Parts: sequence; C-alpha cells; structure tokens
Amino acid sequence: MADKEEADGTEAPVAAAPKSKLKLIIMAAAVLAIVGGGATWFFFFRHHGEEMHAEAPAPKPPVFVEVPDLLVNLVGSPGERVQYLKVKLVLEVKEDKQVEAIKPTMPRITDIFQTYLRELRPADLNGSAGLFRLKEELTRRVNAAVSPTQVSAVLFKEIVVQ
Repeated sequence: MADKEEADGTEAPVAAAPKSKLKLIIMAAAVLAIVGGGATWFFFFRHHGEEMHAEAPAPKPPVFVEVPDLLVNLVGSPGERVQYLKVKLVLEVKEDKQVEAIKPTMPRITDIFQTYLRELRPADLNGSAGLFRLKEELTRRVNAAVSPTQVSAVLFKEIVVQ
C-alpha cells in the first residue's frame, strides 16, 4: 500500500507543504522586521541629530532686589542677655518686570520680615539647618506678600547674631 501512495505522488507534496509554509512565514517575518526597523529609524532617529545642532537661547541671568538691612532683637528667657540679629537680604527674581512689581511693596515685605524675625530665638538660628528653615520661611512669606509675582529665593548677604 505504501508503494501505491508513492506511485500516486500524493504523500510527497503533502509533506513538502508544511516546510514551504514555515519558510514563507519566516521570510515574511524577517521582511516585516527589516521594514519596521527602517521605519522606526526614519521617524525617530533621522531628524533627531539635526535638531540637536540648533542653538538654544542663552538663559537669562536672575535679577536681584535689595531689601533694607534689618536689625531685630531675638526672644530670650527673662534674665538672659538680649541678643540681636542683623540681616542683609536680597530677593532673587527671574525678570526685570518683577522688580518693578516688587519695589512698591517693599515696606510690606520689610514689615513681614521684621515681625517674623522678632519671634525667633537664638536656638532657631543654630547651624545650617536653622538658616535653611529661615530662608524657606522668608521666601514663603515674601511670595504671599507680592502675589501673583513670584520670588525665586531669599538670599543672605550677611547674617550676624550678637
């Protein structure tokens, strides 16, 4: 019976069909991978190098606003020697337009700073952590006073506890 099927030639093409289909699928997958990879390169990487050569505009330097010198006495326990705090501050803003918006409110800023600084104890200013907290609190308060204008940072030019 096996000789009969071989003579008819029906079994040989059936066995060859799965191999040719597998080769066809592998070749189609390879072609799709190559075309997909080329398209990916074209859309994502081809123009990317050209855009990197464009010059970025130079960042604007910040603008600084002087705050009048502040001299306040610190809170102490009764019987202790009175200690004073002398501070020279500068406000950092991003643009010149903000300076013109801040200058008319400078008396309010000075008042807010003085009332806050008079509440401090000498222990509140110990170490860099104390100065960092002071800087953050002053920045928060000045931003509340000059809203909607924003101050980037309050910078210390001089700070003396005596």
